[in-house]
Amino acid sequence: MRCVIYREPSDELEQVDCRQADGGRAAVLESLKRVGEREFCWVHLDDPGPGDLEELAGPLGLHPLAVEDAGEAHQRPKRERYGDVLAVALKTLWYVKDGCEVETGEVMVFTGPRFALTVRHGSADPTREAGGRLGEDPSMLRFGPVAVLHAVLDTVVDSYTEAAVQVRTDLTALERRVFSSDREDLTEQIYSLKREVLEFRDAVQPLVPVVQDFVGPHAGWPEEMLPYFRDVADHLHRTETEVRSLDELLNSALDAHLARVGTWQNDDMRRISAWAAILATPTLVAGIYGMNFAHMPELSWTYGYPLAITVMAGAATLLHRAFRRNGWL
Repeated sequence: MRCVIYREPSDELEQVDCRQADGGRAAVLESLKRVGEREFCWVHLDDPGPGDLEELAGPLGLHPLAVEDAGEAHQRPKRERYGDVLAVALKTLWYVKDGCEVETGEVMVFTGPRFALTVRHGSADPTREAGGRLGEDPSMLRFGPVAVLHAVLDTVVDSYTEAAVQVRTDLTALERRVFSSDREDLTEQIYSLKREVLEFRDAVQPLVPVVQDFVGPHAGWPEEMLPYFRDVADHLHRTETEVRSLDELLNSALDAHLARVGTWQNDDMRRISAWAAILATPTLVAGIYGMNFAHMPELSWTYGYPLAITVMAGAATLLHRAFRRNGWL
């Protein structure tokens, strides 16, 4: 648990010591009582336990449904308003290059008149970078708790952009392998990457209408904040377009790979058919002269056997040359 109190107009940031047996809940609750006018408190929880959210819900005025959503950590990106409290659920996302996997987590942001509460689930922690950005530009804090929402949202969207670039790089490498001369079955790898892109899309697409609401005339925060949210919306829109493009390219890559697999199979069948035709003529001649009838042409002729061998070899040679010339061998 972490807690910071912002005091205006001195731009003072007070770090609350949360190194206590109860995880710092008592210190945070005491600090919330001391938050006055033109001040707000930012509380952050990492993978909260059963009692963490419940104890903070009363002083912060959190709705029971909001507390339930924050504790379960299986929410789609969304926004909900409970009186003076705005609850925003975001999917954190990062790309594991070694395994070509998209890993996701979740962070919920609650903003009220004098507080901001962030609850994180998963390995990625966008709140640390968001706190660093606010520390570099403390003037943003004059807008109140919405500045925390913007910083966290901006950090999450930037991580989407970075992940999309990494997925694009791996997809480009996969496309080269699809159209290389090597016979390599890439169906499983393409499908696996497509599944990761779908998980990526499930994190990005539902967030687009949420962010669009933040740039509307009825967003509910200072007019000066709207350009910042429009910038986030623009970055998110570009990322969402990129994700859709990646999904379509993977579909095309899969179709092209399956077409190439079909071509390889046709080539194999042509080779098999060509060799079968080459072997059919000697088999036909040998089959006829193997019927053991007493009266057959050339059975008693001295050169009958060499002639039969010559016919079989000549026919096989002519067929071999014809098939090779046509690209069947």
